[in-house]
Amino acid sequence: MNRQAISPCEDLAERYQALLEVAQAISAQRDLHQLFRDLAHRLPRVVQVNFVDLSLYDPTQKVMRLHTIQANVPADLVGGHEVPIDDCPAGLVWQQQQPLLVPKLTEERRWPMVIGHMMEDGTQSLCFVPLTTARGRLGAMGFMSLQGEAYSDADIQFLQQVAQQVAVAVENALAFQEIAELKDKLAKEKLYLEEEIRTEHEFEDIIGESNPLRNVLKQVEVVAPTDSTVLIQGETGTGKELIARAIHRLSTRAERTFVKLNCAAIPTGLLESELFGHERGAFTGAIAQKAGRFELADKGTIFLDEVGEIPLELQSKLLRVLQEQEFERLGSTKTIRVNVRLIAATNRDLKGLVETKSFRSDLYYRLNVFPITLPPLRERPEDIPILVRYFTQHYAVRMKKNIQTVPAKTLDMLSRYAWPGNVRELENIVERSVILTHGTDLQVPISELQTESRHATISATTLEEAEREQIVRALRETKWVIGGSAGAAVRLGLKRTTLQSKMQKLGITRSQA
Repeated sequence: MNRQAISPCEDLAERYQALLEVAQAISAQRDLHQLFRDLAHRLPRVVQVNFVDLSLYDPTQKVMRLHTIQANVPADLVGGHEVPIDDCPAGLVWQQQQPLLVPKLTEERRWPMVIGHMMEDGTQSLCFVPLTTARGRLGAMGFMSLQGEAYSDADIQFLQQVAQQVAVAVENALAFQEIAELKDKLAKEKLYLEEEIRTEHEFEDIIGESNPLRNVLKQVEVVAPTDSTVLIQGETGTGKELIARAIHRLSTRAERTFVKLNCAAIPTGLLESELFGHERGAFTGAIAQKAGRFELADKGTIFLDEVGEIPLELQSKLLRVLQEQEFERLGSTKTIRVNVRLIAATNRDLKGLVETKSFRSDLYYRLNVFPITLPPLRERPEDIPILVRYFTQHYAVRMKKNIQTVPAKTLDMLSRYAWPGNVRELENIVERSVILTHGTDLQVPISELQTESRHATISATTLEEAEREQIVRALRETKWVIGGSAGAAVRLGLKRTTLQSKMQKLGITRSQA
């Protein structure tokens, strides 16, 4: 239908029909490009337009992103060109939120580059209207004609009505696009994390690449599929619970419960109740029946941390559970059978406790089926930079701080520190450092570490010298007799082999002393 042959009444009816079709197209389309093609096909029926322009404001680049399509031609949007806001008519409309009419491009002196490209395509006049919703300004929509003075005030009013509906569609399309991109990103991150977990053999909580740590993880892989008891040994803060959890996750009991209990954190009088449960009235304060940790861990895994703190009177009951998989609640005669795998951990020398009669030898040998010794952090210094970066990012995200780097000098200092508290101490110092940091570089209170390092060195030297003096004194008093009932070993309360080992370690010889 020829636009110039339409009467005013027919023109008004056509425009209402066009608006209705625009609304229908918007409700049917979520794809922005397809919607724009639909509009470019419908609008020439009611308004003189040869090209339709969609200009969206890009807040990240602070530019207008221009897209153009030729009306009545089945083609994709052309362009996507970035143009500074002040260099295009769409930018002015976006800023001022007012329609712009240029009846004759040949007389327009603003935006020479954009106008020049339009005139090369034969454009003689144009009209731009803002794309705005209640939530904000999105950009502008432009209509270009090969005829001069093609747009009247009535045309501008009509195109503003079209733009109001298009703005809602654009906002929805951008929202759907953002959601789709986020879903895609999350899907990729999920695949990446799953691959990382598979690559690291499900040791996602254990950070490090050093050989001592790798040797421990190999031991975990070997023992995890079995139901054998595991004894995890190591200094405080080395991550014994993480290793226990890794064993559980890699075992056939992974879908069942992992129950943990720190034996040093429970008063001696309540430890039996915590382990095996109690009946109502079993002791003062037992107002209801309670299931113990072994019952909760049935068909799963129980992790007893600081197992060396269990008193002698309870050790026999623990041994029975390990051997017979049965026990009685406190105050009950009913035997309860369970199927539990035990993982124990300690930072004490259980063998030494056995020698001093502080720990049952039969329980020790039952726990020591598969011992795993965790290396202290000072024996795997190559893992320190990795741990520092991991904890820095962890706490920076939690505290909403933009910490991007850890200075090389800081990493070097942290790598040379002895870390008597191991990974737990390192994590605490990094958390404190993140709190203190105000820029993008991690700020670590190095002076504190240097002071602690000097104190630790002085203390270690003093203890070593005191031990050496005590051994030399005992040897002199026994005329350098080591074994026997009158020897230095008995006087010091040590086994002969233990004293000989200490003498070798401290470099004690009769000629030097």
